Amino acid sequence: EKEYRRLSVGALSAAAPSSHSPRIAPHAMASRLFGKATPKAPAPTTADISQKLGASADGIDGKIQKLETELARYTSQMKNMKDGPAKKQVQKRAMQILKQKKMYEAQRDRTQQQQFNMDQIGFTKDTLVDTKDTVNAMKAGLKDMKKEFKKMDLGKIEDLQDDMADMMEQAEEIQSTLGRSYAQDDVDDADLEAELAAMEDDPSLFFQAEESGEADYLSLPSTGTGEASATTATKEEALPSAQPA
Repeated sequence: EKEYRRLSVGALSAAAPSSHSPRIAPHAMASRLFGKATPKAPAPTTADISQKLGASADGIDGKIQKLETELARYTSQMKNMKDGPAKKQVQKRAMQILKQKKMYEAQRDRTQQQQFNMDQIGFTKDTLVDTKDTVNAMKAGLKDMKKEFKKMDLGKIEDLQDDMADMMEQAEEIQSTLGRSYAQDDVDDADLEAELAAMEDDPSLFFQAEESGEADYLSLPSTGTGEASATTATKEEALPSAQPA
């Protein structure tokens, strides 16, 4: 009996939580008892659904192609058969295959329509996201522009332009001053034109002839025949006569 009591007290002491042992949180205790919850899978997107529908449509197309191949074989076989029970059996099989083909074609069309709808929804969603990003970018750009415009003073810019114009005008005056001629009287253009016209009428009034006569560039050819003959005779007299050998 004493041994039984000792074992019972030991069992109760082992079952009771010790004051020095760490406490276990309720959710940890529940995890130990019932196991951890499986993480929830993310919801499929429109792109995932569209891809899945496309794969289904491709699989249906493969089945349709197999039925078409088999239907072509039965059709070719019926052409070479005579009317009778055998041809009716082949014809019945061909009718079943054609019915299956029509069913698969309708299913394929529905699947492709669903895929098109998913693509349209995805496209619209992407467009809305792009529009939102564009609007946010425009707002940020407008904010930056306002911030930069606050750093600019229109009055200072106008003053800067006026100062630049004054500096350019002063530079032009300096250039004009440096290009001024020294010790030269102002000549009237009308006087120059009158003097030039007088030179054309009688150059001898303005140019002096050389000792041997007028300069070559002032000699003008005469239009009279007598003066031309006299000039020729003078030149012939000036030439030495040729002596016979």
